[in-house]
Amino acid sequence: MAKLNVVLVEPEIPPNTGNIARLCAATCSTLHLVRPLGFRTDDRALKRAGLDYWKYVDVVYHENLKAFLEKVPRKRLILFSKKAKGPYVDAPFEDGSYLLFGKETLGLPDVLLKEMEEQCFRIPMWGKTRSLNLSTAVGIVVYEAYRQLTGGFSCV
Repeated sequence: MAKLNVVLVEPEIPPNTGNIARLCAATCSTLHLVRPLGFRTDDRALKRAGLDYWKYVDVVYHENLKAFLEKVPRKRLILFSKKAKGPYVDAPFEDGSYLLFGKETLGLPDVLLKEMEEQCFRIPMWGKTRSLNLSTAVGIVVYEAYRQLTGGFSCV
């Protein structure tokens, strides 16, 4: 089975990270948390949102975005932003891809989005909102990636 890496760059809201951790547990995806975090990892809201699934989540911490980018091959990165042009369904998902999502208030740094423009994708929105909730966006992308990688859904 294919395995994905979900990367949260400087997440700020504990319940979002907890929900994403639960998603990672459900999909056997690795969760990467890039510091600085907007909360402590022993935060009650973080643990409550992840319920008792934290023991099933492979969590990797990175000191900052620069340290993370030095560790992983750039060609394996897929960035998601409301500022991107291409739709998320066109992202080149592959086993081991790193799916990058920015902090709730600012998203990913503009300099990174410009530098990696060809690897940036967006989730379309038609309503009058500025953006989707981070955990909702991650869920949409992760399940689309696994759908593409597995040729559909099947229970294992």
